[in-house]
Amino acid sequence: MACRRRSGNASVTASRPDLASLAGQRVALWGWGREGRAAYAALRGAHAPQAGADGAGDRFPATLTLFCSPAEAGDARALGDARLRVETEATAERLSAFDVVVKSPGISPYRPEAQAAAERGTRFIGGTTLWFAARPDATTVCVTGTKGKSTTSALLAHLLRAGGHRAALTGNIGQPLLELLDGDAEVWVVELSSYQTRDVARSGVRPAVAVVTNIFPEHLDWHGSQARYVEDKLSLLTQARPRIAVLSAGDATLSALALPDSEVRWFGRADGWHLRGDVVWRGDEPVFDTRELPLPGRHNRGNLCGVLAAIEALGLDAKALAPHAATFRALPHRLQLLGTRDGISYVNDSISTTPHASLAALEVYAGRRVAILVGGHDRGLDWQAFADAMRLAPPAAVVTLGQNGPRIHALLEGAAAAAGFALRQARDLEEAVAQARSLLDGEGVVLLSPGAPSFGAYRDYAERGRHFAALAGFDPDAITAIPGIGIA
Repeated sequence: MACRRRSGNASVTASRPDLASLAGQRVALWGWGREGRAAYAALRGAHAPQAGADGAGDRFPATLTLFCSPAEAGDARALGDARLRVETEATAERLSAFDVVVKSPGISPYRPEAQAAAERGTRFIGGTTLWFAARPDATTVCVTGTKGKSTTSALLAHLLRAGGHRAALTGNIGQPLLELLDGDAEVWVVELSSYQTRDVARSGVRPAVAVVTNIFPEHLDWHGSQARYVEDKLSLLTQARPRIAVLSAGDATLSALALPDSEVRWFGRADGWHLRGDVVWRGDEPVFDTRELPLPGRHNRGNLCGVLAAIEALGLDAKALAPHAATFRALPHRLQLLGTRDGISYVNDSISTTPHASLAALEVYAGRRVAILVGGHDRGLDWQAFADAMRLAPPAAVVTLGQNGPRIHALLEGAAAAAGFALRQARDLEEAVAQARSLLDGEGVVLLSPGAPSFGAYRDYAERGRHFAALAGFDPDAITAIPGIGIA
């Protein structure tokens, strides 16, 4: 990274932007969710003044500025940190006053105010960048993909631990990396969203292994376009240059990549780990039957092949660890069977935020009477392929809801008339569950697989899933914990 001077104040940047490299720079935080709080703790921990000092000689600026929402401001001020300045308007002018802004992943760097500040020289980085730069010798397996990355990450950590290896499970799955800045693990399994993949490249550190499950249109509102989403997602491969890239051979986007700086290992291909029917094979050797595994859906069992390929990439015996998949605990909100009441099963797939994910969920319950609940925050994704699929393999019913519910409903009207499935609209999730239950009339599956985010109606997909569980008559507190997060 280039050195530069602004407003007469030297801004020296290290080749790796770790915490120490921020000394003497004007630094701000943007965002006060869990990631923002983890970044604050890391910055204060790394640059706390010596005992008895007034802060004037501290390596870190005497005042750290936080940009956050008005709702978050009170929580930040309650810390009582006299050196923390809290502001609720992150304008281009204010952002431009800083050399470095450490932003939370949910804040897009493509927002006009961020782009304007970047053009004036402000660098935007995330906590992921800081962690990788601070831990260049860590053995990391970075996992991303439009869908399946959480289950893939958790399953990988589970198999490693079952084999006696101390593994961390962290990142987008529910724990900021900076919360484990000083943690000790043999292997770090790091789930990354498309909001974070570029941060690895910015750290200047090459991951040991990168696993990519698939690429479909997603998060277009954050990235601004499908092309930029794909570019950002693939930056984990094209810019971070992992030593070994483990990729799905069945994904057209991944298959077309050229990665001259990485060794590529494919899964889902006959010469590697792949499925034949329900059996996992390694090349020409059958290894085990997957029918009894707690992995709903063929896509999840296919990603198990990616997990086994990643274990091999680490130099470990994947065949020996593979049987431990039988003791894996499925993650909440991902095709999660809550239970059955009055003849109706309730499945919580609230993590589903694309039409493709909703189709994958329906495939799991092919042959059952299903009422699927779809719709939520409208990010402009195309639902035509979903509508076409409803003509060929219709469920018993589709209930639409949310901001994009009317658009989906209008698109499905022709398919419903042609294929004969029931089509209803609902004002909210409570009404959608009631309608689905009535349509099934005591037999079938109510499947919450919205194919859209929860923004607006809920804080996140987990809150939506909890509400669905409560509406179905189950204890929401019993379905929320993600097993295995942290180091074990």
